[in-house]
Amino acid sequence: MALNLFDQFMSPTLMGIPLMALALVLPWILFPTPSSRWLNNRLLTLQEWFIKRFTHQLMLPLNVGGHKWALMLTSLMLFLLSINLMGLLPYTFTPTTQLSLNMGLAVPFWLATVIIGMRNQPTVALGHLLPEGTPAPLIPVLIIIETISLFIRPLALGVRLTANLTAGHLLIQLTASAAFILAPMMPTISILTTTVLFLLTLLEVAVAMIQAYVFVLLVSLYLQENV
Repeated sequence: MALNLFDQFMSPTLMGIPLMALALVLPWILFPTPSSRWLNNRLLTLQEWFIKRFTHQLMLPLNVGGHKWALMLTSLMLFLLSINLMGLLPYTFTPTTQLSLNMGLAVPFWLATVIIGMRNQPTVALGHLLPEGTPAPLIPVLIIIETISLFIRPLALGVRLTANLTAGHLLIQLTASAAFILAPMMPTISILTTTVLFLLTLLEVAVAMIQAYVFVLLVSLYLQENV
């Protein structure tokens, strides 16, 4: 039973060819492209408003040096948001339920922020490993603890996104299976279970959006410490 539940998280294949690349590229095709006209339609206007508001809020606490990351972080947010939401549709695959993909996104972004900090302000970057006013006997222990916490950051980024989406998908599948099985035996309980399923789906839509935002927000906070 457990294997059947987790089959939905296996990378889809067609004649032995992995379709992960198609699942990653497809969301970008669905975004409306800006036209050359001066007056856009409502969809393009809403899309541009959302991108501008999100970029403004994301770049607000960052120094001027971190504003170079605006395009990259906004693109990452739209990428994760579209993949997470499309994964809730029936007969689809969510690439962000794969830890390998999330770690492939988390590690380079985290490493880039660390390299920027070590290059631009090495004293401040190394100063984060030792809080000011630490007693001398605790200095080696705190340096080890802060170093471990620094290297755990990308793992926390990837595992957080994977665990939240995987848990939500499993809850939806378990609740849907219960509603389907109970329908011929206990219709009333099945209707109640279907109501819970609908609420869970709304919750998972919110989780999909929130986790995409949290991933990008944490990357911007790591960047804020190093610029």
